[in-house]
Amino acid sequence: MKDSLQPGLEITQRLTIDADRTIGFMGDDLRVYATPSMVLDIERTCKNLLDDHLDEGENSVGARVEIDHLGATLIDMWIDVHATVAEIDRRRVLFDVEVHDQLGDKVGACRHTRFVVDLAKQKERLDAKRARLADL
Repeated sequence: MKDSLQPGLEITQRLTIDADRTIGFMGDDLRVYATPSMVLDIERTCKNLLDDHLDEGENSVGARVEIDHLGATLIDMWIDVHATVAEIDRRRVLFDVEVHDQLGDKVGACRHTRFVVDLAKQKERLDAKRARLADL
């Protein structure tokens, strides 16, 4: 990780709630932002912040999401996902995240943990797991 990765760093990403980000099980008139989509949008936003502060051969993986989905967001509205680096402990990076819709309503709050991984070491771990699986 680069020295530029510090607590307090922030990112805001604006996204439009399209049909793919909504629930459909209550019918078209009741389509709203789905919690799994909110989780994905939060993870991507946090990853995007980290990407600018990682060394060659590093990436990050999500490890924990503690989320409160606080309100409904209608299809075709936009949202802002605002993430702040709250804490760094070696390779663990903790984010505080808020999601607001275009009316200014807070519709989500989250604590998200990501780990910075060395891609070569990650490949070794995955190859070892593949080998164990092949032995079954």
